[in-house]
Amino acid sequence: MSTLAPPLRSPATTKCEPQVAAFFEQRTCSVQYVVADPISRECAIIDPVLDYDEKSGSIATASADMLLRYIAEQNLHVGWILDTHPHADHLSAASYLRERTEAPIGIGERIVEVQELWKTIYNLPDTFRSDGSQWDRLFADGDRFPIGGLVAEVLFSPGHTLASVAYLIGDAAFIHDTLLMPDFGTARCDFPGGSAQQLWRSLERILALPDDTRLFTGHDYMPNGRAPAWESTVAEQRACNVHLRRARTEDEFVALRRARDAELPLPKLILHALQVNIAGSQLPVPEDNGRRYLKIPLDAFARARWD
Repeated sequence: MSTLAPPLRSPATTKCEPQVAAFFEQRTCSVQYVVADPISRECAIIDPVLDYDEKSGSIATASADMLLRYIAEQNLHVGWILDTHPHADHLSAASYLRERTEAPIGIGERIVEVQELWKTIYNLPDTFRSDGSQWDRLFADGDRFPIGGLVAEVLFSPGHTLASVAYLIGDAAFIHDTLLMPDFGTARCDFPGGSAQQLWRSLERILALPDDTRLFTGHDYMPNGRAPAWESTVAEQRACNVHLRRARTEDEFVALRRARDAELPLPKLILHALQVNIAGSQLPVPEDNGRRYLKIPLDAFARARWD
């Protein structure tokens, strides 16, 4: 069983349930969220995407700007910009949105461990700050903070990454890459710092929430060509998740996850994205010619996996 305390569901979190708008980003199969208090009109943006084309090296803000247009149309005010973890498959638009909205950005406090790990992989200079100071707030497990009249609670949920957290807001939990849709299963755990054992314990914690808790996942890969989907419930995941139906114990789950991860190619943007995302989604400083450059470490992983 998990050593972490179960999340709270106090009256303060259930008075008013959040309005959730989801925005599917086709290129990376990512889901961005705007979570709003319908009374105060304050909202949080969760896991925003900065558009990046790896072939041309071009950056664009169309996905993030779509969120801003929706927020303006709905007469919302941005109170928070939140990342659930340092993403390996897309660049975060948190810093860009902070510039546009002046809202604070936040992430789990174990980001500092991820920074130290990837600072070594990228051989970043001593001037790179690995204290999490690129964010306005580093959340500890169990931290609670307001979104208007709603109360958000932080659930430490490692396994996919060291620094993964979920956000429980009323009857909605934003669970990033722990559980995917029931017909796809669970998150991979083979990135540096990942752990199938930790993911199992994080899943136990999330599935201890009430059956009707709405679960919002961070990606959808549309198995068998179905339309994109991102919302399930605790009850649906317990009953139907294809990995949890096959793996009923921690040992069975670890074996399943390790076997599956061994066959997966690395995300195509992992080496591009992590150097931005461990820096609070700030792009590299322009060099003396005015251009920014990403740094790609060659042979960074012992086992090459080709598409």
